[in-house]
Amino acid sequence: MSRAQLVVLGAGPGGYTAAFRAADLGLDVTLVERHERLGGVCLNVGCIPSKALLHVAKVLAEAEDAAAHGIAFGAPSIDLDGVRAFKDGAVDRLTGGLGQMAKGRKVTVVRGEARFTGAHAMEVDGERLEFDRCIVAAGSHAVRLPGIPAEHPRVLDSTSALDLADVPERLLVVGGGIIGLEMATVYDALGSAVTVVELQDGLIPGADRDLVKPLHKRISGRYAAIHLGTAVEAVEPDGEALRVTFGEGGPEPAAFDRVLVAVGRRANGDRLGLDAAGVELGARGVVPVDRQMRTNVPHIFAIGDLVGEPMLAHKAIHEGKVAAEAAAGRRDAAFDPVAIPAVAYTDPELAWAGLTETQAAEEGVTVEVGRFPWSASGRALSSGRPDGMTKWIVEKGSGRLLGAGIVGPHAGELIAEAVLAMETGADVEDLGLTIHPHPTLSESLGIAAEVAAGTATDLPPVRRRSA
Repeated sequence: MSRAQLVVLGAGPGGYTAAFRAADLGLDVTLVERHERLGGVCLNVGCIPSKALLHVAKVLAEAEDAAAHGIAFGAPSIDLDGVRAFKDGAVDRLTGGLGQMAKGRKVTVVRGEARFTGAHAMEVDGERLEFDRCIVAAGSHAVRLPGIPAEHPRVLDSTSALDLADVPERLLVVGGGIIGLEMATVYDALGSAVTVVELQDGLIPGADRDLVKPLHKRISGRYAAIHLGTAVEAVEPDGEALRVTFGEGGPEPAAFDRVLVAVGRRANGDRLGLDAAGVELGARGVVPVDRQMRTNVPHIFAIGDLVGEPMLAHKAIHEGKVAAEAAAGRRDAAFDPVAIPAVAYTDPELAWAGLTETQAAEEGVTVEVGRFPWSASGRALSSGRPDGMTKWIVEKGSGRLLGAGIVGPHAGELIAEAVLAMETGADVEDLGLTIHPHPTLSESLGIAAEVAAGTATDLPPVRRRSA
């Protein structure tokens, strides 16, 4: 038996952040992780390896697009072993660094499957571990669909797709959300004929439709097919392929070499024995918490995917810091963000934060929208990608910035300025008066704010805001 002041269960971005912050605040910390390497899903089989592959896809796509700019390259020679080595190298460097930082902070790392046995105890592979306080950061798992044999070697999920065992000639991606479309981007660039099927009536549900439109247009010209409002009824082995039957209104049955299922993730709250600790659970494995990330049991905290949407690493990181500080006795610690950015690292990228137009309409919030099309951006035009757009959602009357959306290359980098502006309570005049370098994509944020304020000179005249 062992004991710690604080046990952190799960070593993903939220978990290791919580452990390190708590150690910096003087707590004796034990970090429990079921996998051999620290970093959780994000570093090992999620954010980092997928972005490495997306970088490769970006290089291939840009080389292809260069033909329209007067530069022609020969057909690329793709060494899958080399691509995998590049991806794995990025993962190894980051996860190895985490191990060193844990050691430097004297955080004890325990590996094994954990399950709560009481309000102050858990078992890790049969060994009892007691604690005064606990932060649960045990993440989520990929959702499976009935009718699809998840164990079949030709059926992939978001983890196995990153293994890059081969480049299938015909790939079906089930799910048109961020994860599915990011992996579709990779396999399309590597040479697969990609078909996407989405149950909803649009790609990337949650993003405004005007942001999705440029992405849909671009991939419609590249992918074999995109089927919206369509369900997958059955996937059956058919020799060396998989035969897929679609629901009512969908296409005729078709054969694919591999099927990737990416229809979302489910919190792991109901897999940990939290009931033995007296922790209440919500729907779909989600653990309810307050602004300090406390559960109904005051000395047990929960963070990350475990506490629900949005299931994003950067949200978990900030929640981890709050939980660590609260566990260390800081009463002013609270998770209270104005906006949490979401990014789809597709081609083009989509990024949004704060209130969307769709949400404003649903909630009856009266807003004004300032849009700046990248067809008027010198930087976008000179880069050959004028299909993007930047927009602000603005509170009518005050001009306060409530939300932002960007579609185009580097949207994920650009959205940070928008989040900072909203966190600091900026309005359209503040952004319009902020001098951005020219020509850059970043100035689209300033010009979109000027559009909302009625002061833009980079577009035809618009109605001015009333004085």
